Amino acid sequence: MWCYRGGSISTEPRINDRIRVPEVRLVGPSGEQVGIVPLAKALELAQEYDLDLVEVAASARPPVCKLMDYGKFKYESAMKAREARKNQAHTVIKEMKLRPKIDPHDYDTKKGHVVRFLKQGDKVKITIMFRGREQSRPELGYRLLQRLASDVEELGFIESNPKQDGRNMIMVLGPHKKKTEAMAEAREAQAARKAERQGAAAAGDEAPAKETEPAEDATEVDSADADGSNAEA
Repeated sequence: MWCYRGGSISTEPRINDRIRVPEVRLVGPSGEQVGIVPLAKALELAQEYDLDLVEVAASARPPVCKLMDYGKFKYESAMKAREARKNQAHTVIKEMKLRPKIDPHDYDTKKGHVVRFLKQGDKVKITIMFRGREQSRPELGYRLLQRLASDVEELGFIESNPKQDGRNMIMVLGPHKKKTEAMAEAREAQAARKAERQGAAAAGDEAPAKETEPAEDATEVDSADADGSNAEA
């Protein structure tokens, strides 16, 4: 009975002596097309150029191989993947809930949160919650959503128009600024604040120390305070 004991299948391309075909379609170091050559000839050219023979298209007939520095190629690929992960932006949808007859102060607070989310490059789902008789006045929620969208129009736009969803009314705001741009600006602002703090600390170290007042003066002040407190008593 056959049993599989191996681990994960390698996704690494075959290189040099691991390539087991009689001939390959060869691509030169600069991307030039050499043509179909015997495998032995391709390996000979790889040694001549002090490069690796790398199979880049195994499913082709014959397979496509390229002459390259495989170690350098792997390093550059890893660095590009790392940079891509660093700059990767995940779309986040924040949610903010309001009541149709919200207090002005609460409205300003909620709007402040929406502004912060949009500045961060996040989408915001605004939910108006109706209760009791409020359900018969959907226009109140619609006007509130339109008012909020107007107040933050410099930062975001209406991505999904207000629509009734059971007892709630929902609208989605999208940011004008992309998430990656917001992240880059946040990093720049953080670096600027750090530099400012370091500059202030350096300036503080260079400033002359303040002269301390004579001990006699401090004693006289304490005595005066004591006399004053006794007089009040």
